[in-house]
Amino acid sequence: MTDKTDTMTTASGAPVSDNQNSLTAGPRGPVLMQDFHLIEKLAHFNRERIPERVVHAKGAGAYGTLKVTQDVTPWTKAAFLSQVGKESEVFLRFSTVGGEKGSADAERDPRGFALKIYTEEGNYDIVGNNTPVFFLRDPLKFPDFIHTQKRNPATNCKDANMVWDFWSQSPEAMHQVTILFSDRGTPRSYRHMNGYGSHAFSWINAADERFWVKYHFKTKQGIQNFTAEEAQKIAGIDPDHATRDLYASIEEGDFPAWRVCVQIMPEADAETYGINLFDLTKVWPHSDYPLIEIGELVLNRNPENYYAEVEQAAFTPANVVPGIGFSPDKMLQGRLFAYADAHRYRLGVNHTALPVNCPHAAKVQNYQRDGAMRFDGNGGSGPNYQPNTVGGPVDNAAHAEPPLKIVGDADRYSHRDGNDDYTQAGNLYRLMPADQQNRLIANIVGHIKSASAEIQARMVPHFVAADKDYGGRIAEGLGISAPDVGK
Repeated sequence: MTDKTDTMTTASGAPVSDNQNSLTAGPRGPVLMQDFHLIEKLAHFNRERIPERVVHAKGAGAYGTLKVTQDVTPWTKAAFLSQVGKESEVFLRFSTVGGEKGSADAERDPRGFALKIYTEEGNYDIVGNNTPVFFLRDPLKFPDFIHTQKRNPATNCKDANMVWDFWSQSPEAMHQVTILFSDRGTPRSYRHMNGYGSHAFSWINAADERFWVKYHFKTKQGIQNFTAEEAQKIAGIDPDHATRDLYASIEEGDFPAWRVCVQIMPEADAETYGINLFDLTKVWPHSDYPLIEIGELVLNRNPENYYAEVEQAAFTPANVVPGIGFSPDKMLQGRLFAYADAHRYRLGVNHTALPVNCPHAAKVQNYQRDGAMRFDGNGGSGPNYQPNTVGGPVDNAAHAEPPLKIVGDADRYSHRDGNDDYTQAGNLYRLMPADQQNRLIANIVGHIKSASAEIQARMVPHFVAADKDYGGRIAEGLGISAPDVGK
């Protein structure tokens, strides 16, 4: 006899008498509409797939801890960073960026590195990639760029013409393109790559002084990458190799770890520095702003259910805590809206109440009510407006940020004016050993040769402008002439 506690039930808790046979009119007769268990089961099955993420669709994640190893209170008053030795629970989701949920982990693509820190002052999300820069500096171009990384609307196939046509008219992408087609475009696993917050953020200390900061997560497992041939092979053998590797390593007690480092700059430096330090296509030179190691990130617990904890995990750079704020980075400003809006569409307006997304070390108190899938007490009998005279949470000016000086007339300024799109890309090429340069050239030539001759001719001058040897070798690989420009 089945124990009552093991009895299958419907979603409303009613016991199910038979989960193998539908209710029919006679042994051969039609199924009856009154078989509410069958209808509920089929209806739920039809709705098991929520819309996949437009970007970062395929990913893997795990829980862990972030431990502070150096005093950072001179720069930020964030409570979770307030003392050496302090630990916070985290959830980290890795992902590919352009591919669909069923794509291979080994595809040439940036990798998402999204960290949720469950602090006592609320959740803090650092939503970055495994690269310190990005293809764009203006968010208005982002939807168009992502369209080029997806499928041709006529053929429904990936299209090199779309990719290189866009890049050939967007020279600000040169730095990230150089990274993407280098060995770093195909990491060996999620454990063997760095992570970056990419944007500049602000740290604010107890004296209300602002500092600009960039996050770097340096893998303790060492950087390891596939060659293009190795990546293609593993994609065929095991398209889920990185997902499997992360889960297995944690399950076996081999916990992956990263050194948490920051670059810190006084607020005033950004006004006089030679490059725009809020430009997402640029890195901050380490010679001017060296890395400071402040902590350790360790992943030590696998999710119990992939859908509930990885697929429904929602990150947004708008999730900050007192002592941490934003910057004028245009791409960051666009993401502050876009990420939370994507989650409201994909998961619903109450996605922040899901266990993986809700604060684990803080209490939520606000006047937001109702909405689809509201599954908590919905505020009970308390007021749903403020100000009021009947009690409830109130705002606290003690958590206000110091003013950020902003000047300038409102206009649509060209993001290309005064920007150098080539020097840092060329510097990266010149830093590469000869064997890495060879693979970079081969990877680019192998991909761009599928684009039209006209697009190839338009793209090559950008490589030449970054470095004459860089562009010349690509032109040679394509069998076309390189213009006489560049370094």
